[in-house]
Amino acid sequence: MKKVFIAWLLLATAVQAQKNIPTDYFDNPIKIPLILSGSFGELRSNHFHSGLDIKTQQREGVPIYAPADGFVSRIKVAHYGYGKALYIKHPNGYSTVYAHLQNYAGDIQEYVKQQQYSKESFEIELFPEANQLSVKKGDLIGYTGNSGSSGGPHLHFEIRDSASRPMNPMLFGIEIPDTKIPLINSVFAYPLGENAHVNKSNKPTKVRLQLQKDGSYKAESIQAFGDIGFGVSSYDQQNGASNKNGVYKITTTYNGEQQIEVLFDKFSFSETRYLNRFIDYEYFRKNKSRVQKLFREPNNPLSIINDTPENGIISIEDGFNSTFLIEIEDFKKNKITIRVPISGKKDTPITKNNNLPEDYVYADQATSITKGKYSIYIPANALYENEYLDIDVKGDTLHFHEDIVPIHKNVTISVDASNYSDTDKGKLYLGRLNYRGEPYYNTTYRKGDKLSTRTRTMGSYVLVSDTKSPKIQPVNFTDGKWISKNKTLKVKIEDDLSGISSYRATINGKFILMEYNYKTDVLTYDFDDNIISETENNLKVIVTDNVGNSATFEATFFRK
Repeated sequence: MKKVFIAWLLLATAVQAQKNIPTDYFDNPIKIPLILSGSFGELRSNHFHSGLDIKTQQREGVPIYAPADGFVSRIKVAHYGYGKALYIKHPNGYSTVYAHLQNYAGDIQEYVKQQQYSKESFEIELFPEANQLSVKKGDLIGYTGNSGSSGGPHLHFEIRDSASRPMNPMLFGIEIPDTKIPLINSVFAYPLGENAHVNKSNKPTKVRLQLQKDGSYKAESIQAFGDIGFGVSSYDQQNGASNKNGVYKITTTYNGEQQIEVLFDKFSFSETRYLNRFIDYEYFRKNKSRVQKLFREPNNPLSIINDTPENGIISIEDGFNSTFLIEIEDFKKNKITIRVPISGKKDTPITKNNNLPEDYVYADQATSITKGKYSIYIPANALYENEYLDIDVKGDTLHFHEDIVPIHKNVTISVDASNYSDTDKGKLYLGRLNYRGEPYYNTTYRKGDKLSTRTRTMGSYVLVSDTKSPKIQPVNFTDGKWISKNKTLKVKIEDDLSGISSYRATINGKFILMEYNYKTDVLTYDFDDNIISETENNLKVIVTDNVGNSATFEATFFRK
């Protein structure tokens, strides 16, 4: 009776919260059919997706309109991440966010450009006063683009509550047509207790599924004993697109009694990295498929999970038959169910893997490990659970386990570079080897003979020397030529090892604003900025990489 009351109370609270959300306050931000390439809460790399990714018909420059009255509270322009982003605060306490823009519009664009020239920086973060950049519902505020870490033209749109927690925009009446049921990739059973097993194995076991005539799935009966949990890999598709988006709700029951509910309504940015605890991280790294664990493990505080005192973990007794049910639903209540029959059977003890690495780390304790010239500092609670780690050093390369164990808090890797000269030390950095065996630059700190970097990814790290300067080449002009018809000035910049750190460009000694597109390695200056008034113009571009190597490019062009 107590469980029934708790379930009723949680449901009543959720329903009341839903009633308080205004469903007719915000208009659509763009005036084309809303088709999604990404849904709210979707499982991404190290985070949950915090908004809707709205397709823009494979083009940039689609007008964006203020969905309600408000004022611009924040503007951020960055090479990576959200790229050109805009934040609007509304009188009802909510905020809306627009990311990956091509440009801002009207007074907003003029304000940003003025501040960029004033600070002589393309990357900028601004917090205008409340009355400085007011907007009315329907005002043009910007244009969709592909800036920042965007994989193609689209609008990333968010609605955040008064505590800056992202909420599902579809709760607010943003209509996305959807008549498709969610799709299932796979289901896994996880033995969790000391003597637990599934089909005579103490390893995660993939469950075979059979599609039924009514569209549901029935799994082949599994034999199990002890504490077990389940996981599912699934996705949803809305009308008009084939993108594999996230689902809205997952509910599980065991013999008719609810076990756990995962609901993608709202979360906080402070918890989003716990996604790596929520999924089967090792399976994802090896198979590129994210299996959501439908049970709460220790060190998983995610608010999207509503569970019973058993945390979604069921206990299977010998000789007892039971049924586990998984129901997956999208926002439009299209749903699919998976029924897993379970036969309780205790088998003989299973031989454990005794061939384990020598380094054992307790998750709740800080640990320092030294191997050769490298040392690793793992702070308390950087790992979600105790782990055996395979750590080895060969020459200048550190093998720091395999990227199958998630790291929640930064681990510090340090290396003794005393065998290098002082001049050479200044050109060294620590890089993580990618799948091609190439070093990817990690921000490297130098103190005396020690170099260090912080990371939240396991794998192989190497000490790299970069003595090459960046390369600079003109794209749409030639030294000494007329370019009166050009609307832009483009320069390609590249660095093969440590990567681009900074750049600065001037014409006739005056700073010019050049936008850096790291995806194409191109700097672009827009002549509409009206910085130059001379016929003969001297361009100078200085580019510096992450270890301090720099290159200078100079050219003369003529323009009327």
